[in-house]
Amino acid sequence: MTGILGALILTLTAGAATGIGGALVLFKKKISSNFLAGALGLSAGVMIFISLAELFPEAQAEIMATGSIRHGETFVLIAFFVGMGLITLIDFAVPEYENPHEASGLSLDSRTAAVGVLEQTGNEKALQRLGLLSALAIAIHNFPEGIATFISALNDPQMGAGITFAIAIHNIPEGIAVAIPIYYATKSKGKALLYATLSGLTEVLGALLCLAVTALFGLELTAEGPVFPLVLAAVAGIMIYISLDELLPTAEKYGKHHVAIAGVVAGMAIMGISLLII
Repeated sequence: MTGILGALILTLTAGAATGIGGALVLFKKKISSNFLAGALGLSAGVMIFISLAELFPEAQAEIMATGSIRHGETFVLIAFFVGMGLITLIDFAVPEYENPHEASGLSLDSRTAAVGVLEQTGNEKALQRLGLLSALAIAIHNFPEGIATFISALNDPQMGAGITFAIAIHNIPEGIAVAIPIYYATKSKGKALLYATLSGLTEVLGALLCLAVTALFGLELTAEGPVFPLVLAAVAGIMIYISLDELLPTAEKYGKHHVAIAGVVAGMAIMGISLLII
């Protein structure tokens, strides 16, 4: 129970970071584009390194150790791409125009292009709708991210802490994407903060859903059974997709190419060194 509770706390921490983005609305602080690019690159580097250097190899080793599935390594590989397929389907389900990952200029001084157009029309209801749709889109994206954080933390608290850190970083600009249109439509900082925070808390729902499904089918999320290694591989696929499809392209938009890549390398180095030390 302690392991589950700790994993849920880390998942909650990662999800609540959208509230930090929403809180920036209260202080009207502009975020440096290069800082944002470096931070998103760092997040991608952490997630890519953990996925390829830790999660996927561990999933293969554990499935072979259990001996419960013939050709276990093949099933682990399939699970890896199933994870990618899951997050791909979620992306296709969200309209591109209203997808916060496609927005540009996530700062309080240079608002998103969509917000600028809607402000010129004076249609506050449409502007508020944009914020609500952004919140919904982010909430949907955060379901698999919550599962990824929870499963990783349940398997290895140190690894889970690294993933929590990475997801928390990239949740901050997502919170801004929700808060800005809500704030300018309602002039309410409280509503902006509330919707931004709620959009991230669905990560906890993702973790709870994972627990409910395994309990419903009598499955155990332990290394001794065949389920856990397959889930680990799927989580690795989810995080690789998030890094390549969301984090790196967004980092490239907000800052210089080399700043984003430096962030990636720094993220990988931090996780690699931490594994050697501990």
